Amino acid sequence: MNFYLTYVLVATALFAFTALFTLFALYSERKISAFMQDRLGPMEVGKYGSLQAFADILKMLQKEFIIPSAADKILFTLAPIVIFVSVYLGFAALPWAPGLSPSSINLGLFYIFAILSMETIGILMAGWGSNNKYALLGSMRSVAQMVSYEIPAGIALISAVMISQTFNMQEVCIKQGILSNETILFLGKWNVSSIGGFFAWNIFQAPHLIIAYFIYFIASLAECNRAPFDIPEAESELVAGFHVEYSGLRFAFVFLAEYSMMFLVGMIGVILFLGGWNSLLPNIGVARMADWTTSVGWGIFWVLIKTLLVVAVQIWIRWTLPRLRVDQLMSFCWKVLTPLAFLCMLISGIWRLTMM
Repeated sequence: MNFYLTYVLVATALFAFTALFTLFALYSERKISAFMQDRLGPMEVGKYGSLQAFADILKMLQKEFIIPSAADKILFTLAPIVIFVSVYLGFAALPWAPGLSPSSINLGLFYIFAILSMETIGILMAGWGSNNKYALLGSMRSVAQMVSYEIPAGIALISAVMISQTFNMQEVCIKQGILSNETILFLGKWNVSSIGGFFAWNIFQAPHLIIAYFIYFIASLAECNRAPFDIPEAESELVAGFHVEYSGLRFAFVFLAEYSMMFLVGMIGVILFLGGWNSLLPNIGVARMADWTTSVGWGIFWVLIKTLLVVAVQIWIRWTLPRLRVDQLMSFCWKVLTPLAFLCMLISGIWRLTMM
């Protein structure tokens, strides 16, 4: 009985985190975009508009469930649930600190990619079930975009996995810090096993992984349907894309999935490239900063700080770059990102054999 209770508590904690993060990210995005455009953003509801996101959620909870008369009622109802659950379950394999992971799966990265692919099905269900030409076109664009950009994203992650030699996300983190039992070489030359800090991160163990991380980061923006890859939600052409017919709580679930996805893809990149829960600070002489800042509490802190910085960059890019055309988006994926990702994977194999 206690075993199942633990599962329920962990699942509840993850859901509470995704909800709180969405509220925080929604407020942050409004404030960051307002700052970039030299305006104030929300200011009326709460101190500096801090309760505006809560007011929006309260408004959506009170809205009526509307199902278009010509819609496929089953698909239309299930789609937001499939979209959110596919993202929500991805958090199960992510490590938050040394020894702290909802589920330590040997094939953790494979599990995450498999479960995230279900989001594509949910988006297609939303577009088809709405029986709306704008929603259907938006869902088809989204499916084409997400399936295409999964390829360079996956290959870039495989480049990091070839260096770490494991799909277990917790072990990937361990091999990037002072808790590793293996020799860690900075740029393939300098033994930093006892120094730790940012010197031990994968991008510094094999410097070509910096390029792999940028490939993954760009592809992850497309996976999240974030600008400049937000063609599936192009309001100037498609009103609102695949979720144009949704309102109230159903729309809230789609919205929750988008912001949860932002954090999820950011955290995956942090784990595989940027040291995960390992400290940024190295051991230098008697200042054992890596030792002092490596624990469960510090691990959660480092993961959150690194991932929130990545999310901040995602928001920054959305309000900086213009939207790409469909042909530009697909050409960039197949002609630029995919060949570069394959090159990084080839270099990873050579680097692993010759330098490690």
